[in-house]
Amino acid sequence: MNGLDELLDYDEVMATHDVVIGLEVHVELDTKSKMWCGCSTDFGAAPNSHTCPVCLGLPGSLPVVNRTAVESAIRIGLSLGCQIAEWCRFARKNYFYPDMTKNYQISQYDEPLCFDGEVVIVVDGQPQVIPIERVHMEEDAGKTSHVGGAGRIQGADYSLLDYNRAGVPLMEIVTKPVLGTGTKAPEVAREYMAFLRELMRALGVSQARMERGNMRCDANVSLMPKGSDELGTRTETKNINSLKSVEAALRYEICRQGAVLKRGGRVVQETRMWHEEGYTTAGRSKETAEDYRYFPEPDLPPVELDDAQRQAIAARLPELPDAKRRRFVAELGIREEDARLLTEDRSVADYCEETVQAATGRVPAQIVANWMVGEIFRLLRDSGQEIGQINVRPQGLAELLGLLQEGAINGTVAKEVLDEMFASGADAGAIVERRGLRQINDQEALAAAVRDVIAAHPGPVQQYLDGKQQVLGFLIGQVMRATRGQANVQIVTELLNQELARLR
Repeated sequence: MNGLDELLDYDEVMATHDVVIGLEVHVELDTKSKMWCGCSTDFGAAPNSHTCPVCLGLPGSLPVVNRTAVESAIRIGLSLGCQIAEWCRFARKNYFYPDMTKNYQISQYDEPLCFDGEVVIVVDGQPQVIPIERVHMEEDAGKTSHVGGAGRIQGADYSLLDYNRAGVPLMEIVTKPVLGTGTKAPEVAREYMAFLRELMRALGVSQARMERGNMRCDANVSLMPKGSDELGTRTETKNINSLKSVEAALRYEICRQGAVLKRGGRVVQETRMWHEEGYTTAGRSKETAEDYRYFPEPDLPPVELDDAQRQAIAARLPELPDAKRRRFVAELGIREEDARLLTEDRSVADYCEETVQAATGRVPAQIVANWMVGEIFRLLRDSGQEIGQINVRPQGLAELLGLLQEGAINGTVAKEVLDEMFASGADAGAIVERRGLRQINDQEALAAAVRDVIAAHPGPVQQYLDGKQQVLGFLIGQVMRATRGQANVQIVTELLNQELARLR
């Protein structure tokens, strides 16, 4: 905490007030070119290398609407249950900030492309309705970097401007006031953001990488006394770029506003800045729509859509994450919690489903899910790769799990083989044969190994005989070590129990 704001205990606020939240989520679209011009949208290019007279707003330049961006916006709107306008137009939002050289942003004001939607998310097993007011198209601003002052404008020596991002297609998804969240308002906001991130990736319209600013949130919150139906004064915390921070910022603001109201103060309508150290600070007094002096964009014609166009876009919508998750549970028999993890990313879900199909009749789908959530996710985390980049293809993973399920190898060896497959791209069967890793199921050979371990460890054996049951795990481990991890653990356990029983 910054030590400047007085905070009221969260539970104390909840005892006297209801929370109302509203979320404005900005999503950068994955188009090859910008919203109004042909400049590239590739991330990470040299500063100001992806600019032209149109996205810089130079005199005499004229914008042209990006058709793909419009179609992406419609896909988003349809997926959020929105109505799609037959006719809409763009507006100029006038403001003076250095991140837009033309001093206005082309956006939509009173005539958005998508409006009046609704989605339902689940938080702690309880459904929560999120009413959608609008989804509208606009352009992103450039990036300002403050040098000195720990990267903040306060105390900075100077600022640098990069206009590569200026003009990148941006969708703004705006909720209506969200009521009835009880004590779960921050968690609802986080879950809604996670829902949108999954949805954007499933639709293929955005990478939704919050750490890159592909998706960010302006979070509004206000408090009203319990029993009242009059909304309180809201604050808007700007540009939050992680799920954790969305929840933390709302929780902080609820506690801060609660303290203000308890001491008889008045909440000021303003923007707030979120600091990752865990607090917000005042930004500017909140502008109204009139402050922006909206007027119709004179250089762009209206967007008109007929039923055939809308229906064609709707027909191309992919299976959405919620539907896929339900199908994974109902049809494939995968546990709910695993299905949720596996459907967060469309590429991961597709990989899992291909593996299940390749392993049909040999490996249950839940076994595939276990290895996906455990070992495949581990390898992705450690390598930093996306699932589409890895050497292990779905057919290869299915082959490996088939060997495991048939008893040709055990779990320890399977993980070792998977690591080599990940590094080299070799087939599981070839690795097993080349390295002689097939599981030892021979009863006589394993009985000999068990007797050798018992003879070599009289102390632990006596401890087991004296009643220290956990020593059995140590003895099993010694047999596995002696057999290079290839022994059938179930057979080893049975043989050890038999041999130790004879010694009692």
